[in-house]
Formats: sequence, structure tokens, C-alpha cells
Amino acid sequence: MKYEKEVYSKLFKENLGTSITTSESTFKIKLFLEKAENSLIIAKFHKDLVPKKEQPKKLYWNYWAITISYYSILYATKALIHTKGYEVTDHLSAQIALGHLFVPDKIEKEDLELLNQAHKIFEEEYITYFDDARRESHHARYSAIKSYDERRLNEIYENARKFILKVKLIINE
Repeated sequence: MKYEKEVYSKLFKENLGTSITTSESTFKIKLFLEKAENSLIIAKFHKDLVPKKEQPKKLYWNYWAITISYYSILYATKALIHTKGYEVTDHLSAQIALGHLFVPDKIEKEDLELLNQAHKIFEEEYITYFDDARRESHHARYSAIKSYDERRLNEIYENARKFILKVKLIINE
């Protein structure tokens, strides 16, 4: 889904009370962040693994590396959403809440830059990372066969790594 602030805001309002709800469970922030970080470590293990002869082909490890990379993004997203007092029940709602709650409009972005808090700016590119990883994870799980070259696998993993670092920066501020 192409990022447009107005569309994300509209979808957020439409899903509020169903798949997006208010939450006071701030303890989940730390738990989801830990889940994200550990999932990324597991994704790296799968990505870097050189299978032995008796193990499944590398292709199958790559499927899981992509899927786990995506889930690390999802968990980091859930942690971030909890910081604003919300909780989500599905993947698309997580993306919608992320786009609505964290990508600043032009005025908010300028304010953060003036206050020397540009590091808190959650750029549209992070929504693209989420959407891209979500789609690739879906293909990896549900397609009969799709091979991934090392470049694409590394791109998804690296985007997940950058995403988690950005979320940690925002949460730990």
C-alpha cells in the first residue's frame, strides 16, 4: 500500500475500536522490543546458514529468514504502537497504525528539526520497509516456490535491522 498520510489517517479511524484498540499495557513495549531483537538474531542465523548435505536446501532457509525478518519488524511496530497507547490485532492494522501515528506531517517534521530532534522523525521509508517485508513474507509462506537471490534477502534483513534500530531510538529517548 503506497503511503499517503490522509489514507492512513482515514483507515486508522475506520479500524479504531475493532482491529486497533486503546491499551494501557505499557509493559508490552519492552516485551515486543525484546521479541523483535531476538527474532532479528534468528533471522540472521537462517540468512547466513550454509546447510549441510542432509539439511534442507538454502532456498528453504531463505524463506524463513525473510519471514522472521518481517516478524521482527512487526514486533518492533507493536512495541512502538503501544508507546502511543494503542494495540493492534492484525498485520495490516499494525501498518496502518504505524503510518498514522508515527510519520509526521510537514509541520511536525519541521518542528522536530528545529528542536534538534530529527532522530525522532519516522520517515515514510520505514512504512515501505514494513509493507515490503510483509509482502515478501507472505510470498515466502504461501507461494509454492519462489527463490530469493542474496541481494533481495540481504535487503529485507537490512531493512528490518534499520527499522528496529529506529524504533529503539524512538522508544529509548
